[in-house]
Amino acid sequence: GVLRGRGVGWFWVPLGVFVGGWVGAVGGVLGRGGPTTTAVVDAVAVDNVALFFQGTILVVSMLGLLLMAERGIEPLLQRVRREGPGTWSRAAAQAAGATVPVDAFTPQAAAMPGSPDEIAAARAGITTTEVFPLAMFAVGGLMLFPASNDLLTMFVALEVLSLPLYLLCGLARRRRLLSQEAALKYFLLGAFSSAFFLYGMALLYGYAGTVGFAGIADAVGRDTGSKTLAVLGLAMLVVGLLFKIGAVPFQSWVPDVYQGAPTPVTAFMAAGTKIAAVGALLRILQVAVPGLREDWRPILAAISIATMVVGAVMALTQTDVKRVLAYSSVAHAGFILTALVAANPSGVSSVLFYLTAYGIGTIGAFAAVTLVRDEVGNEATALSAWAGLGRRSPWLATIFALFLLSMAGIPLTSGFVGKFAVFEAAASGGATPLVIVGVVASAIAAFFYVRIIVQMFFTDPPEDAPHIVTPPVTTAVITVTAAATLVLGILPQPLLDMADRATVFVR
Repeated sequence: GVLRGRGVGWFWVPLGVFVGGWVGAVGGVLGRGGPTTTAVVDAVAVDNVALFFQGTILVVSMLGLLLMAERGIEPLLQRVRREGPGTWSRAAAQAAGATVPVDAFTPQAAAMPGSPDEIAAARAGITTTEVFPLAMFAVGGLMLFPASNDLLTMFVALEVLSLPLYLLCGLARRRRLLSQEAALKYFLLGAFSSAFFLYGMALLYGYAGTVGFAGIADAVGRDTGSKTLAVLGLAMLVVGLLFKIGAVPFQSWVPDVYQGAPTPVTAFMAAGTKIAAVGALLRILQVAVPGLREDWRPILAAISIATMVVGAVMALTQTDVKRVLAYSSVAHAGFILTALVAANPSGVSSVLFYLTAYGIGTIGAFAAVTLVRDEVGNEATALSAWAGLGRRSPWLATIFALFLLSMAGIPLTSGFVGKFAVFEAAASGGATPLVIVGVVASAIAAFFYVRIIVQMFFTDPPEDAPHIVTPPVTTAVITVTAAATLVLGILPQPLLDMADRATVFVR
């Protein structure tokens, strides 16, 4: 629950439990191997595809956890206010007599924003420790989602991963009303999409007489007549998954929720949820309804085109860094869907690599956003505030530019290899028009990425330039993700080979 954080080890107890559970999960994923199989009465698939997705989710979840556990920003801000603008380290803040370390989350979630109870809780140094068990539940649901082997298990996983995220989105320490608005929008729209998923599951059960993927595939294969009920059920089912992926026309929640949620939660959600939802969609299309391929491929192709175009074009109009990254996430969903349309092993392996590169880069980009703060301590997410950042903090501007260039698909970054892989898979699967649209959308996206880079390096900083802080944990996350982005861009072959080996589904 909510416990005092001043000098008390209670903050570290749930954090330690999370880390211990994460280590155990890593051991379980690495310890699996050999032939594909199923578990829990055929409800869970244990194959290389599921293990790859789970390993990727564990990597991004640990990076997201480190951002959630960061408690060094507030002391650094206090030092900046005393000594003036600059880039400060944790040691400098401690030497100046820093305040009680706090994290990115409200000290008392049940209190009204700005109320005396909330102010008293903040002064007392109370820490909201339920963040970590909520994150643990979310990670559990994320790992089960792409490994589900029947619709009922997949629905349970969907709810297990969604409900904690609804709560986490409303727990921001600063800009509480915006955070609560984001949580409410995400909850209402998420519940609506879950209803679509459940209705689609009911239709497929009525058609096949089973919720197991193998049974549904057999029923579709045996049916030589009209498959309208199966197609309608699949359409409803996919609505719930495309909502989680952030694909058009189910993307309206993405910019508002990404902007309003605590940035560590945004990073965790943007990376982890998309990876798990794409994995679940991939398993349904490849295992449950391969017999409906000619029905779902053109629909998915149209959604992919709309997602790439809308994401790229809408990002051009944004004036907030987090909203730019949100619409960038929408565009990336469209790029990923191009490989799913290919419906071949090359498409599966390219999706696995793309999601790994995207997840790591997204965590790093949102982590960089948390280091730029205004006078009152809020994140300075307005694009105008980032002008001249390259002169005031060259290292931060350079690394953030690296993440942007990777998202744009510039060579020698992981993003370039990922885009090349998905476009090649789409072309080999006969989806050449998607590749053409993807290249055009990438060019549009490159414009707004480069615009931010130009603003950081070739524009004078404003008079009220924001402060840059360098808390140790967040700085380490940024460093690791930046290094991984470069390594996967220069030496991608080991991960590509691993993805190539992880293309066989248990059936």
